[in-house]
Amino acid sequence: MRRRVSVKKVAISSALLVFAALWSLPFVGLVVTSLKPYSEVILQGWWSIGGTYSLKNYFEALQNPSYNLLAGFRNSLVVATASTLLPVLLASLLAYSLTYLSFRGKTLLFVSILFMMSVPQQMVVIPLYLLYARVGLLDKLIGLILLHSAWGVPWITFFMRNYLRLIPSSLVESARVDGASEATILLKVLLPVVVPAVIAASAIQFTWVWGDFFYAMVFLASPDNWVITQRIALLKGEYHIDWGLLSAGAILALIPPLLIYTAFRRYYVRGFAGWAIKG
Repeated sequence: MRRRVSVKKVAISSALLVFAALWSLPFVGLVVTSLKPYSEVILQGWWSIGGTYSLKNYFEALQNPSYNLLAGFRNSLVVATASTLLPVLLASLLAYSLTYLSFRGKTLLFVSILFMMSVPQQMVVIPLYLLYARVGLLDKLIGLILLHSAWGVPWITFFMRNYLRLIPSSLVESARVDGASEATILLKVLLPVVVPAVIAASAIQFTWVWGDFFYAMVFLASPDNWVITQRIALLKGEYHIDWGLLSAGAILALIPPLLIYTAFRRYYVRGFAGWAIKG
């Protein structure tokens, strides 16, 4: 019996190791390419390990004023941070209301949230563009923030509501009996319990907004307002693609999401693991 279990574990571990290696291969190729000059990438390909390695592409991407990646980082940081904090705050309040409060239209509100989650985002781009043009939100970071926040509220509400439903209702009822207000219950009773879910939702929302290219290209026209994904597109050149330079820009753009995941990985995993196990 022990031999069978051991063989099974080895087989599963080996399969996971192979899958992880295959998944990591493109990223390794990206790193290798970012460290090579243009001529070697063209002649040898990104899969070639040998050759000359340097940080020249990284310095070129950061210091060349034609690319201005630092401005893209700044704009992306503003948009991603605001587009994370705003929907997480609103969604937390909505999730609390849908879980622990009774009011007229509660079912309709929840159905509306589910409907918004099912609407293809590309389907409403043209109406949104016309609306933004009329109200003066085109080519403004606040317009992009409102757009990302609007798409983030429904799914974060759904996620937080499901997590809150795992908490015994007696905890909330006891706090109410003791005279605690709804704000006190939310901030002092429930918030410490749902921190993993809040961080998990925030990390996903931030990563999604940070990597957005479609909405940025549609709603931001002025180079001064361009986000990092638009700035990276400039690295490809007009007549040829410098794969080393483009790879270096992509690696630099990956740093903020990776730092966030690394810093909050424990909460991130607990947020999803707790939901999956208890649910």
